[in-house]
Amino acid sequence: MSLPDRQQRLAALRDTIADIERKPVLADRRTMLAAEPGEGFPRLAGGLLQEIFTDERRNSGAALGFALAQAKSLLSEKRLAVIYLQLSKHAQEMGLPYGPGLANFGFDPASLILVRPTTMVELLWAAEEALACKAVAAVIADIADHPKILDFTASRRLSMRAASAGTSFLLLRYGTGREASAAHLRWLLTPMLSARKRFDHLAPGPLRWRVQLEKGVLLTQQTEWLLGWTQNGFTTLNAANGAANRHAADAPLPRAVPAHLAHGLSETA
Repeated sequence: MSLPDRQQRLAALRDTIADIERKPVLADRRTMLAAEPGEGFPRLAGGLLQEIFTDERRNSGAALGFALAQAKSLLSEKRLAVIYLQLSKHAQEMGLPYGPGLANFGFDPASLILVRPTTMVELLWAAEEALACKAVAAVIADIADHPKILDFTASRRLSMRAASAGTSFLLLRYGTGREASAAHLRWLLTPMLSARKRFDHLAPGPLRWRVQLEKGVLLTQQTEWLLGWTQNGFTTLNAANGAANRHAADAPLPRAVPAHLAHGLSETA
């Protein structure tokens, strides 16, 4: 190949790369984040790759609740389903979403499709295929460990696929370590004391999370929220008063006493 031909090919390749980079798939995703200062937690548009970290596996229910709350807001007449991916061995260790609990949460269990691959290769393939489906509102992948195959390159592929199709990808991770990734947003989630239950102050009430934005840029200066949940979506609470509407800690009891139910009713025989 002569030198002029080689230079022409290189110039054409540079033009092709520049054209790809100008496309919306690789554009700054901040334009898709609907948020205004002072309006509470932002309503995030579809097409984002988000990592949701929590320190311990025992907080998996809280992490899944936060992901489902976001996914619920993305459901529409055209996008009818949410895909939940989890390795079969992890499902045996950590459990699966509970249908009646989802319904009580305001999420229709019929909208959630469970997929249980046996390997991470299969899980990543299923994630890419699900993200490309126009009938899917969001894909949630619950990853209990730190597989090497889920590296920056893999996250980049998933990020581009999510942006191209407009389908959100919510990646649930555990532990304090962080690997480099192409996620648009990374959250640190901490479960908080639940609110009071309206008719039974001794029972767990509506769930609450504290979420911190570790990576990414939103159209607001706020990076930490205390969130509650209603069937209509998130409610933003005062982060400085995380124990609001809860009982103050009681003094230790001097001796064992019978258990009480509801509003102090004595236990039944």
